[in-house]
Amino acid sequence: MSAVTDADPGARARKQRGGLSQSVSDSLVIAKRNLIRMSRIPEVVLFGLIQPIMFVVLFSYVFGGSMMIGGSTNASDYRNFLMAGIFAQTVTFATAGAGAGIADDMHKGLIDRFRSLPMARGAVLTGRTLADLVQTVVTVLVLAIVAVLVGWRIHEGIAKALAAFGLLLFLGYAFSWIGALIGLSVRTPEAATSGGLIWLFPVTFISNAFVPTENMAGWLQPVAEWNPFSATVQACRELFGNPGVSPSDAWPMQHPVWASLIWSVVIILVFRTLAVRKYRRAAS
Repeated sequence: MSAVTDADPGARARKQRGGLSQSVSDSLVIAKRNLIRMSRIPEVVLFGLIQPIMFVVLFSYVFGGSMMIGGSTNASDYRNFLMAGIFAQTVTFATAGAGAGIADDMHKGLIDRFRSLPMARGAVLTGRTLADLVQTVVTVLVLAIVAVLVGWRIHEGIAKALAAFGLLLFLGYAFSWIGALIGLSVRTPEAATSGGLIWLFPVTFISNAFVPTENMAGWLQPVAEWNPFSATVQACRELFGNPGVSPSDAWPMQHPVWASLIWSVVIILVFRTLAVRKYRRAAS
């Protein structure tokens, strides 16, 4: 028995280290590895910045003059109304990148290398999602600067604005676990990218991000109002002090901050559990 134990230093290391502390430490190591990798491929970060900037410019100047917000067709009002939706869309669209990155690691056999190390199994996914969160922070920061340049303003103070950005990043992190599950479920990074975008378009457009839900078909309005994406957008508009329309009687629209937090927590709990379980089966 002693010989077997001495020959397996990995097992001894796992016993000596606490489960939670090991998971946190391993997740940070994986996150650092992914951040270094991202820094060596700057075009990925650059393209991630260009897309939301294009959305801001196109929606602001192409549709801004034809949208009625609160009885006004002022383009400036629409830009302020729009930005919460663009911010939310940006953090959720990062999901596709997360899924593609995990699928690429799977495709290259990286999991087999991690299996030989004394590390927590879920740390691979947690580290990846944390690295994607850091990239999302950079993207949101640049997007906020562009938004200010086109006329977006906050009216409720810095503290509430930071709270709004916190809700956005929390939603983005929650959605990244959906991307992780997709990345583990497909065979190629290309399939992960496509699969990560197919469901995101209806989630983001059947919402209050770009138009008031009252302008939608009657049967579609409840779907948009109970959309977790809509809850975060509504919460950010209130925290930013941006113009909007009177919210409906739906609970998420009356209590958007709480609804946003609850939705994000539920998504993380459900999809992290599913993703880690899928990863363990794939690595066994």
